[in-house]
Amino acid sequence: MWNVLIVEDDAAISNLIAGTLRREGYRCTCAPDGRAGADRFEEGGFDLMLLDLMLPEISGYDLLEYIRPSGTPVIIISAMGQVTDRIRGLKMGADDYLVKPFQIGELLARVESVLRRAHRGGTQIYTVGDVTLNLDSRTVEKGGQPVELTTKEFDLLAVLMEYRNVALSRSMLYETVWQEEYTGETRTLDNHIQRLRKKLDWNDTIQTVFRVGYRLRAPQEGGV
Repeated sequence: MWNVLIVEDDAAISNLIAGTLRREGYRCTCAPDGRAGADRFEEGGFDLMLLDLMLPEISGYDLLEYIRPSGTPVIIISAMGQVTDRIRGLKMGADDYLVKPFQIGELLARVESVLRRAHRGGTQIYTVGDVTLNLDSRTVEKGGQPVELTTKEFDLLAVLMEYRNVALSRSMLYETVWQEEYTGETRTLDNHIQRLRKKLDWNDTIQTVFRVGYRLRAPQEGGV
């Protein structure tokens, strides 16, 4: 059973996250501020920290810097959604960054993905159907044959495969892949999605989610 430390000063959000994770079999400990988060962390035994940035006592950034030497994976969950905030958090050592408000399904997918990466080691490979993506060699194969993708097409596909079966917003996809603030212009992202569908013959696999974005449909038993 995975042990998760949730450092969040909003009790409603903290309870929502903890309740959701507990129903999925996680053991959760909650801390209402940065100092309490540091104290709970010192008790040891945590596999993952979910960290707000705007915290009383000790800021999320300071707490992130404090625990970074331990190697414990961290997902930042914050209302600070500017690209500069995300880049700063990721450069400081966070493993992922989720912007409030968030979808429960996306939260669970990110938790599972970060824990998978942190405890797997070795080559990172995603497989959905007959398509295999290798993050280390940055190669994609379909039915054993190489598929030529541009840099952005590859990065977009990697995000879709990592968070398969989760409805991902256009803003999340765009800002993750292009590292720019999403302004509502959809043509660039939509064109890349269309090219991926064509190159992989995935017209039905990469689904459009009305008023949200896209979802990569994959069998639940599919692994990484």
